[in-house]
Amino acid sequence: MTRIFSTLLISSICFVGLSQKIPSKISTSQKFDEILTYIDKMYVDTVNENQLTEAAIVAMLEKLDPHSVYISKEEVDGANQQIDGSFVGVGIRFQILKDTLMVVATIPGGPSEKLGILPGDKIIRVEGKNLAGIGLKSNQVRDHLMGELGSKVKIEILRKNSKKNLNYVVTRDRIPVNSVDCYYMVTPEIGYIKLNSFSRSTVEEIHKGINELKMKGMKNLIFDLQGNGGGLLYAAQKVADEFLSKDKLIVYSEGRSQPRSDLKAGEIGLWEDGKLILLTDEHSASASEIVSGAIQDWDRGLIVGRRTFGKGLVQRPIDLTDGSQIRLTIARYYTPAGRFIQKSYKDLEAYEKDLTQRYLNGEFQHADSIHLVDSIKHQTLVTKRTVYNGGGIMPDIFVPLDTTEITDYFRDVIQGGHVNSFALTYTNENREQLFKKYPSFAQYKKDFNCDQKFMDDFFAYVKKEDAKLEFNKEEYKISEKLIKLRLKSLLAQDLWGYNEFFEIYNDSNEALQKAVQVLQTNEYEKMNLAK
Repeated sequence: MTRIFSTLLISSICFVGLSQKIPSKISTSQKFDEILTYIDKMYVDTVNENQLTEAAIVAMLEKLDPHSVYISKEEVDGANQQIDGSFVGVGIRFQILKDTLMVVATIPGGPSEKLGILPGDKIIRVEGKNLAGIGLKSNQVRDHLMGELGSKVKIEILRKNSKKNLNYVVTRDRIPVNSVDCYYMVTPEIGYIKLNSFSRSTVEEIHKGINELKMKGMKNLIFDLQGNGGGLLYAAQKVADEFLSKDKLIVYSEGRSQPRSDLKAGEIGLWEDGKLILLTDEHSASASEIVSGAIQDWDRGLIVGRRTFGKGLVQRPIDLTDGSQIRLTIARYYTPAGRFIQKSYKDLEAYEKDLTQRYLNGEFQHADSIHLVDSIKHQTLVTKRTVYNGGGIMPDIFVPLDTTEITDYFRDVIQGGHVNSFALTYTNENREQLFKKYPSFAQYKKDFNCDQKFMDDFFAYVKKEDAKLEFNKEEYKISEKLIKLRLKSLLAQDLWGYNEFFEIYNDSNEALQKAVQVLQTNEYEKMNLAK
């Protein structure tokens, strides 16, 4: 795809016998074939007709809207993995460190874990082909390790303190792609769930998270949709159904050739009564906006954070005969109060630069800088609060983007990959000692500190890796807390997993901290919500 945007998808469909289902476009297709024929016979240079055809398809879809896109045959599998919630592979998280493929973690229950492959192992050969020192890229790793379900792949591993290389034959299996990044108790009464996308496995993952948090005493829930760009319409309906009582309208959609379709709550949800706060930002889009809009329209909970992306169009994946795919916009969706939250896309260039323009306008820092053009006021369905049409979901409580600790030095060490690679290297070299000193994550979270020796090791590592990156004492003082928090979080991720990473790094999540404050004071009760 030439452009990547948030998506809202309904079930995939493959059309067969198009001539029987849509009006004939003989003159148009003849014209296209005629041009291709002239190019093939007369053009000055040799051309690739497939590339020309794909370029024409991309250009044609661009004339429709920003979210109708073409996906080549080679990209289809990758584009579907997050939606499907799984892929076929060997079951590892990896990182390329100093031109070497290193296992960061094995997926629990996956084929690599079952064979005894360990974090810190270096994969040096796959099917006898050398992978070390050849400038390996991430997409090449996937080409080597992913494959058909049940197929086998030979892997040679270099393990620390092992006298000889280890050889494994791994049978590829279906590996889950989690849409829930983490869930944990922020306080003894406040639970937290972070959702990164809406896939086929989302509902099951949400059920697991809510049930476990309720067993730990959760009385209030913070549901984090920051950065969540969307996914399946079905999953959005089911997630909203967990929070809304039976028969409440969640979303409706309609288009030129699509009659109105209402999606309602139908099941008894796992969190229909407790206090609820949803976190959103400018990257929360599509399915995230459906859930946020439904919760806000029914006065079921509070939206805390920043204005969402503003995407109110529904795409249908349509498989083409050569294995490629188009995702075609077929309908608009509306929140229960009748809001169409799609921002204008008449000017495509302005649409693509919208988030940058919001930042330049000061919208990320000041709520009064938000001005929705041609916005129409609506009322919520229970307490008649004012909400807005067009340009995304406006939060009930605005939380500015805090950039006070972000410096050029911080960006350099992060974007240069130095923080990630140092954390992985340090973990790999000190794994046994760290587990001995911190036998549980709780103890690590409480007691581990980035002391002076640790930071000296970090600075020495950065200097060795990038001699041109000079240490900036003044900027480091500004960003010190954030850099140390990032390092501690990454060590926790490499030792335990993503859940532990977020449990530490969320200390920098301003929207989460505000939500906790709202729940711990009487601010939640003061908001005009349904009883």
